[in-house]
Amino acid sequence: MTETPTVPPLFGTLAVIGPGLIGSSILRRAQRDGTIARELVACDIDPAVRQRVTELGIADRVEADPLRAAADADCVILCVPVGAIATVGAQILPVMKPGAILSEVGSTKQSIINAIAPALRPDIPFVPTHPMAGTEYSGPDAGFATLFDDRWCLLTPLEDTDPAATALMETMWHRLGARTRIMDPAHHDRVCAIVSHLPHLLAFTICGTADDLADETRSEVLDFAASGFRDFTRIAASDPVMWRDIFLNNREALLEMLARFMEDAQAMARAIRWGDEDFIVDRIERGRHIRRSLLENRQA
Repeated sequence: MTETPTVPPLFGTLAVIGPGLIGSSILRRAQRDGTIARELVACDIDPAVRQRVTELGIADRVEADPLRAAADADCVILCVPVGAIATVGAQILPVMKPGAILSEVGSTKQSIINAIAPALRPDIPFVPTHPMAGTEYSGPDAGFATLFDDRWCLLTPLEDTDPAATALMETMWHRLGARTRIMDPAHHDRVCAIVSHLPHLLAFTICGTADDLADETRSEVLDFAASGFRDFTRIAASDPVMWRDIFLNNREALLEMLARFMEDAQAMARAIRWGDEDFIVDRIERGRHIRRSLLENRQA
């Protein structure tokens, strides 16, 4: 049973379009705490997803049509794949009421902002966000109310975005459990390329390499996989459509970071080939330092 909130809800109606891992986690936390919105609306074009959201009871209303979901909402959050965000945003913007906030949770920012820019309205603040939280699972059953606890949510408002709207979205993410930081969209894409997109690219590639090995060796890989390889397989289990869109929409920053990684990997290969123990130890120590920093920052 939802407790009576001690503070008034931020919005009258919050619409989440795409109640997958992130979207359903927003709905669950908003429903649990009662401080985000008085009415929660979920929308998805897939009837199976709508049926499951209804069965889970994590929204007050479930819609098939994004226009119906957005028309009366005070805030609309697009939780669809990166490649579809601008399309869905352009579809619903004409029916949104003046003063309502449009937001999204994509892992890239410049491509989304550039694609949706022609459809933006001056009376609808657009506040892009990126919650740095997730698992390898997807769909409405994958979400949970504590997903964002102590995780970062990066906000990348446009130059002309109303500061009051940005502040309101910051408050929303704080109530969802996250820490927030406002960031330039280009800087966001470079940061995410190294801390998220490149690791996923490497995980997909390593698992593909293992799968391409001769049958006997591949069987041994699966039988004797150590924790390091298992960690890669966890990352590689992520949704392929979502990550296809992320790679293609952040290609410039990702390719830049991949090139830098390949140079560093070649340097490590040379150190191993020529027995440069100091170089190898230095790289390992730097990795240990990063791990300690993550633990101290409560991000591991």
